[in-house]
Parts: sequence; structure tokens; C-alpha cells
Amino acid sequence: MNLINLLAILLVLAIAAFIVVKILMARKNQEVDEDVEQDDKTYTLEKMTEFIKRRLDEITKINLYDIGLSEEELKRRKNKKYELKKALKGCTYGDVNDKKYVKELIYDLLSKEYGVDEINVSKAIPFDTPSLLTAQDKFDIMLYVYKQQFGYEALTEFIKKYNLAALKYISGEAKPCYVITEEEINDIYEKENLLLTFNDKLNVITQRIYQSYKGYSSIDEVRDMNIDGVSGGVSGLPESFLSQVAQTDGDYLDQILDNKVPRACDSIWIFFQGKSIRLAFLSFGSESELKRVCQNIYKYNNPGQLSDSNGYKINEMKDRISCRCC
Repeated sequence: MNLINLLAILLVLAIAAFIVVKILMARKNQEVDEDVEQDDKTYTLEKMTEFIKRRLDEITKINLYDIGLSEEELKRRKNKKYELKKALKGCTYGDVNDKKYVKELIYDLLSKEYGVDEINVSKAIPFDTPSLLTAQDKFDIMLYVYKQQFGYEALTEFIKKYNLAALKYISGEAKPCYVITEEEINDIYEKENLLLTFNDKLNVITQRIYQSYKGYSSIDEVRDMNIDGVSGGVSGLPESFLSQVAQTDGDYLDQILDNKVPRACDSIWIFFQGKSIRLAFLSFGSESELKRVCQNIYKYNNPGQLSDSNGYKINEMKDRISCRCC
């Protein structure tokens, strides 16, 4: 074999080795998503939620044996993958530890991979412009701040501080009732005059994404509080009924659309110190979201399924919080 042939063989082997290394590196990095394409909607809650769903799906489904890991790294990744799968299942049963694990991962993905920073964080929720915040935004922020100080007694302290469990008259009601209104939340938020750090803002966004993905929608944090229970969809008209009304009585439908007749998905109540209090400022937003929450609630401990003949369920979750949905 002459020198030229030897050099040719060495060159071929070097190229082959280079290609193999590149393939292994590409596989090893396949769980890291491509650079986030940025536009006007990049940092909306909807876009970030889509990203989180996709990334968690990738992390739980990746084949670890195909990415050239060392034995020690393979074992570590397998344990992490198992813990995430377990947490994603357990958090839907009301396990607060699993919920914390999933939220910490969401926080890291948003800050480290998606690129959420102090400049763009307010594109998801307008923290710096209170006039643009919804009542739910304001409540979520205040409950988060109170939770940092009072833990799971946060809602109790909030209600007591502003005497929100008192009977009151509201427009359209002939008798006094237990209700917390949107106007009250707006007034309280102005009084609180909160100063939020970037960490606070990202934690609020993380919770909002979590609750729309794996949690219990707008009642997710409320459900965790030390209260007597939560109800959803127990009053008002279901959206499926509205489609029937639209075909027979247009005037009545107009009243419903003007919020003169409540929808079932707007019905959220808490049981607090012997009182049933309606949270008029919160809503599930749609019948499909209410159904998703109800399905999660009656997954744990198999209390049976909702049906036309059995239109409500009361279920005690893993953390012993009682929830009722219709």
C-alpha cells in the first residue's frame, strides 16, 4: 500500500468519524427546540402555552437510547423523565408537590429557552398598565402576593382584610347575597398598590399557563387554599342550551349575550366558613374549559362519570380538597 492510498484511507476515516460525531451531537440536542421565531404574538399567553405543551411532550417522549449518552447521564435523564411523567399525572389529581414540580419546569423553560425577560414579560399580562388588567389578572396577582406571605391561608386573609364575606346588595338582585364582584377586585387592587419584580411576574404567568394546561383553570389556585371547597358550573345556562335558544328565541339570546342571563361556565362558588360565596369576577370562559376541569376532578378516586341522569359530582381530591362540578 503506497502513501497516497494510506492518506486516502485516513481521510475517509476522518470524514466518517466527523459525520458520526455530528449525528450524535444532533440527536443529543434534539430535545432542545429550534430558536423561537419572534413576532407580535410570540409572548402572548396562547403562544407560550403552545410552546410549553410541545416541549413537555418532547421531553416525555424522547428516546434517550438514541442520543449517545453516557451510562451515568442516561440514568439521570431516565429518572428525570420518569419524575416528570409522574408529576404530570399527579398534578391533575390535586397533588400540590407534583404541581410545584411542573410549575418549576415551566418557569425554567420560559426563562431559559423561550427567552422571557423583563422587557417582554408584560406582553403576556400588562402588569405595568393596571387599566388594561382584567379582574382575573388582578386577583391572580394579589392572590400570588398574599400566598408568599400567608401560604394556603392567603385567600382567607384576603377575604377577612376586606370583609368580602359579608352579605351585600348588587344590581339585579332583590335580596342580599354572598358575592365578590369585579368592582370590589378593581378597588382592592388599586388600594394594594403592588410593586412586582420580574420573578413575581413570571411566576404569575407560569401559574396562568399551568392552570390552562394541567390545572383547574381559573379556580386552580383558589382550590389549593384552606377553604371548605369549590363549586363550578352549578348555576347559569350551559352553552349547549344557547344554540337551541338561538333557533327559537332571538330576543332571549340577546339578553344572554348581554350577560343579563348568567352562563354555567361563569358560575364559580367557594365554601368559606359556612357560607357559599360566588366569585362573580371569575369565569371558566367556555363550556369546553369547564368540561376539561370537571373531567380532571372526577379522574381521582373514580367517583363515576357525569351523565344526563347524574348531572353533578362531588369529589375529594388527593389533597382532601372537596370540589363539585356540574
